[in-house]
Amino acid sequence: MSALDHFVPLNIAVLTVSDTRTRDNDSSGDYLDGALRSAGHRVAAREVVRDSIYAMRAIVSQWIADDTVDGVLITGGTGFTGRDSTPEAIRLLLDKEMPGFGELFRQISVQDIGTASLQSRAFAGLANGTFVFALPGSTSACRTAWEQILQLQLDARTKPCNLVGLKPRLHER
Repeated sequence: MSALDHFVPLNIAVLTVSDTRTRDNDSSGDYLDGALRSAGHRVAAREVVRDSIYAMRAIVSQWIADDTVDGVLITGGTGFTGRDSTPEAIRLLLDKEMPGFGELFRQISVQDIGTASLQSRAFAGLANGTFVFALPGSTSACRTAWEQILQLQLDARTKPCNLVGLKPRLHER
């Protein structure tokens, strides 16, 4: 699949999973919102939700059912504590997983946080033709994921290929 020669703006929703953050102090959500807009994408929706499996599923299910939403970025709830439940909430909504995202994210993260990168359960996949990415809750981790992976893969000009170039074929049967 070849890259396009022009930028294609996407509609991307941002979900922050946290029992302590609000829109007023959501630095990770703020970072992702700003990064998306700076790159030329549109923020389709933005929410902060407590770390509850069913509350997360309800919001993400609405977004992946909306044909105007191209992607979902989730920050938070990907660790190992008792409250971290983003993978358990969201993985079952995916039609296909993208194992390379989590692997690449952890590999890149080693440069910043060493072997603590193994504690991240970051993951990605596809649901109803919508890209879903689950990132750790720290702003630093969101910056790493955006600057070193997502910014490139969500840009149609990235060669030799990118996720945007796959969009027309995501609903093939």
